[in-house]
Amino acid sequence: MNVSNQEHKLSVSHFILMGFPSSPQRQLLYFGLFFVTYTLTLTGNAAIACAVRADRRLHTPMYILLGNFSLLEICYVTSTVPNMLANFLSTSKSISFVSCFAQFYFFFSFGCDEGFFLCIMAFDRYLAICRPLHYPRIMTRQLCTGLVVFGWSCGFILFITPVVLISRLPFCGPNIINHFMCDPVPLMMLSCAEDTTTQSIYSAFNAFFMIGTFLFILCSYALVILAVVRMPTAAGKHKAFSTCASHLAMVFLFFGSIMLMYVSPGSRHPVEVQKIITLFYSVITPLCNPLIYSLRNKEMKAALRRVFGTEILFIKHKSNIVVI
Repeated sequence: MNVSNQEHKLSVSHFILMGFPSSPQRQLLYFGLFFVTYTLTLTGNAAIACAVRADRRLHTPMYILLGNFSLLEICYVTSTVPNMLANFLSTSKSISFVSCFAQFYFFFSFGCDEGFFLCIMAFDRYLAICRPLHYPRIMTRQLCTGLVVFGWSCGFILFITPVVLISRLPFCGPNIINHFMCDPVPLMMLSCAEDTTTQSIYSAFNAFFMIGTFLFILCSYALVILAVVRMPTAAGKHKAFSTCASHLAMVFLFFGSIMLMYVSPGSRHPVEVQKIITLFYSVITPLCNPLIYSLRNKEMKAALRRVFGTEILFIKHKSNIVVI
C-alpha cells in the first residue's frame, strides 16, 4: 500500500493554479492592481523597518517588535504574491509539486509567526501600561531579543508537521487547484484517498493556534483597557488608547479573516469567497500594517521624517555637487 501511494503521489509532478480565470485584458488589469499593491506593501513596511533600524530613539522594545513585524510582513507577502503576479502573465500557470509545498510551508509559517508576534506585542503593551514601574526590569534587552527569536522561529517549527503530513497524501490527479496559491484545503481535496487523521490533525492545529493566540491577545488588551480607564490624566488615556487601538485593528484584520477561512467551516465557503478571504489576509492586511502603525503614531511619523528627510537632503546635496 505504501509503495502504491508513493507511485500515485509521484504521478503528479506539478499543479495548475487557476487563480482568477478571466480574459487576457482583465488578467493584465489584475496584474497592474496587485503589482501596485505589492510595491506599496514592500515600500511601507521597509520604511518602518529602516526607520526603527536607523533612529536610536526607536530602539525600545515596542518599536523593535514593530520593526521585526514589518520585516515579517515583507516575507509573508513575498511568499505568494510574486508567483501570483507571474501567473497573471502566464498561460500555463503551473507550479511544481516541491514549489507548491514550499510555498505552502513558508506562507503558513510566516502567517503563524505573525500571530505569535501579535501576541508578543500585546504582552509588551500589557507590561508597559499595566506594570509601568516594573517594565524596564522585566522587558530587558535579553528578553526582547529572546521574544524576537521565538516569534521568527516558532512558526517554522510548528508547521513542519502539517506540511509533511499533507505532502505525503496520494496525489494521482486531477492536479488543478482552483486558487491563486497552494492552500491546504484545496490540496487535501485533490488527494486520491481521504485521510481523516491528517485532516483532524490539521484542523486541531489551526483551532489551537488561532483561538489560543487570539484569546491571549484579547485577554492582554482587556487588562490594558481596564488599566487605561483607571488612568488619572486624559492625555495618558489618549496616548494609551491610540497605541492599543492600532494594535487591535491589526489583530482583528488578521485573525478575523483567517478564522473565517479556517476555524469556521471555511472549506464550505464557495470557491470565489475563499479566494477573496485569502486575498484579504494575504495581501490587504500586510498593506494596512504601515498605514495603521505609522499614520496613528506620532513618534513613528517623526522618525520617518527624520530618517528619510535626511536621506533626501543628502541625495539632493550630492546631486548639486555633481552638477557643479
